[in-house]
Amino acid sequence: MLIGEYIHSIDEKNRVSLPVKFKTELGKKVVLAPGLDNSIFMFSIDEWEKISSKLAENSMLQADNRSFNRFMFGGAQEVEVDSAGRILIPDFLKARTKLSGKVAIIGVQNRAEIWNERAWAKYKAGVESQADTLAEKLGNVGAL
Repeated sequence: MLIGEYIHSIDEKNRVSLPVKFKTELGKKVVLAPGLDNSIFMFSIDEWEKISSKLAENSMLQADNRSFNRFMFGGAQEVEVDSAGRILIPDFLKARTKLSGKVAIIGVQNRAEIWNERAWAKYKAGVESQADTLAEKLGNVGAL
């Protein structure tokens, strides 16, 4: 399971070091895809295969399904984890998320997310300010 929040630098060659625990869990190759909320999703190859299968089950006869599949698959890239534990962020994903300087790498159970550090801080502050309300909307939190 991928959990935690880590701040790392992105270098001039678009490389980012993965958190040590993530390197072990994700393996030697990962899939980067355009994420939601202006993030980049990062999946292990095994997890990407599961996500791909679920997305493929959606009817291609529905416009929303076609659009979302194009968004995810069209922007996805397999990238190697180098011997130093770094990944190369493709230019188009870096530009889309405005990555520079520091990035936040967030573990979200079956995936990691890569964020512009300032965008992550703003997003996190907004969610933290409404966490109680969100929990109530999500329902039976007491069952946890």
